[in-house]
Amino acid sequence: MKKGKFFGIVAFAIILLGFLCLFPLPIYIETVGKAQNVAQYVRVAQKKDRTAGSLMLTYVSVARATPVLYGASFFDKYASRLPEEEVSGNETDSEYERVQTYYMEDAVNQAKAAALRLAGKKYQQKYLGIYVLSLLQGSTFKNKLAVGDTVTAVDGQHFSKTADFVAYLAKQKVRKQVTVTYLRNGKQRTVSGKTMKLPGTSRTGIGISLAERSQITTSEKITTDMEGIGGPSAGLMLALQMYSQLANQDLKLGRKIAGTGTISADGTVGEIGGIDKKVVAAQRAGATLFFAPNNRVTAAERKVDAQAVSNYKEAQAAVKKYHLKLKVVPVTNIKDALHYLKTH
Repeated sequence: MKKGKFFGIVAFAIILLGFLCLFPLPIYIETVGKAQNVAQYVRVAQKKDRTAGSLMLTYVSVARATPVLYGASFFDKYASRLPEEEVSGNETDSEYERVQTYYMEDAVNQAKAAALRLAGKKYQQKYLGIYVLSLLQGSTFKNKLAVGDTVTAVDGQHFSKTADFVAYLAKQKVRKQVTVTYLRNGKQRTVSGKTMKLPGTSRTGIGISLAERSQITTSEKITTDMEGIGGPSAGLMLALQMYSQLANQDLKLGRKIAGTGTISADGTVGEIGGIDKKVVAAQRAGATLFFAPNNRVTAAERKVDAQAVSNYKEAQAAVKKYHLKLKVVPVTNIKDALHYLKTH
């Protein structure tokens, strides 16, 4: 074989290998992640909880597919292949990472508020507005607002919580013009657009996904270092860990307890994604108990997905399917989890 032809074949093989291993596809692979002891991320009064057992947050592993990863995912019985729009919408990878950071910032603040409230500690929660996380294709605010903007008012009205912001927009007629006040890089700006009917719901909005931006002030020293973990789903387990240390109550009693779910300041636990994989991660980490959001599936959600079920039922189904030795406990409020831990 001529030397030039040989090098040509080698160069082609290298290019092909690079393509198979590195070329990004418009698909994400979601599979089992890990369950981690929340105590390693939380300090109360500058101290970590070192008592026996663990309260564990759980997360899934999500990676953009390459041809090699896509093919390999079919040999992973836990893997799901998700379209790009479902995972990150039209966001770039860097925007997606920022969104996950905003979600976690909100989760930490809501967890602090819920834990302080339950422990009878004084605190103030200052509502700063809402983070813009993404914009729907049909939104007239697309290309006007951007990921990371903080909406502070609508039509000159300021709100004390996100629910009031959502309720105000829900009362407006479709295609009514509204003016949004927002912060970008510390500077206040305004922009106008029209409301729209939100897909899969009967509500009116401006076509953005959001996370609350708030600030907790308290004499109790609570600090977190989430070490790159993003998303909102650690809220419940963060709140349980914070409460345990604030109230000086050992909730674990040597047990390994996992769970998932968003948290609100009033203790409400919200639904999350990937719970079928999170229960697997929990058992791999040695957990025997798993808290799952018992969210009510609305009629609007069933119109979009006739097979929709609560996180609790989805977790139960996964435990049965994969033959896991894990007790799944339904919760709608952090008080449900506390009651179970204190009585079992």
